[in-house]
Amino acid sequence: MLSGKQKRYLRSLGVNEKAIIHVGKEGMSYNLVDSTKNALNARELVKVSVLKSYDEDLDTLAFDLAMHTKSIVVQQIGRTILLYKQARTPKILLP
Repeated sequence: MLSGKQKRYLRSLGVNEKAIIHVGKEGMSYNLVDSTKNALNARELVKVSVLKSYDEDLDTLAFDLAMHTKSIVVQQIGRTILLYKQARTPKILLP
């Protein structure tokens, strides 16, 4: 679990990131989980953009995506989700 200070630090890093993963009307799928896992393994911090064609609950999507990828939801604002998963050799040093 991350402290408030650590989440704040990760949010500040996430501001400059572009969304790598885009969720469309298909929603949760094997391809979405797989591509998110690959992105988290490569970067540790991933921004997910949910397109307007996705019409289900965004909180549920964020929770399910974090659960399936074993990551943490750092922030969810509107249709943007910021996920973090610490690598075995961390690239991001948390305060």
